[in-house]
Amino acid sequence: MLDTKAWAERAVEWAAKDPDGFLATVISALTPLFLARAVLSWKLAKMTEARGKEQKKTQKRQENTAKTKRLKKD
Repeated sequence: MLDTKAWAERAVEWAAKDPDGFLATVISALTPLFLARAVLSWKLAKMTEARGKEQKKTQKRQENTAKTKRLKKD
């Protein structure tokens, strides 16, 4: 079983003894996660934008179809 209290104490001790090394390690460990988050956010934005355009296109098509049906009835 993991002893989280001991692990946290070691981490705090390490941060107190070598703050530059600690920060460099934390930043280098988190950088790939930040990059992945940025890429996934960008992809999600593109997908949302494409879905919105497709919905507008479909709505316009339906409006035009309904308009032509009304004109044919008249």
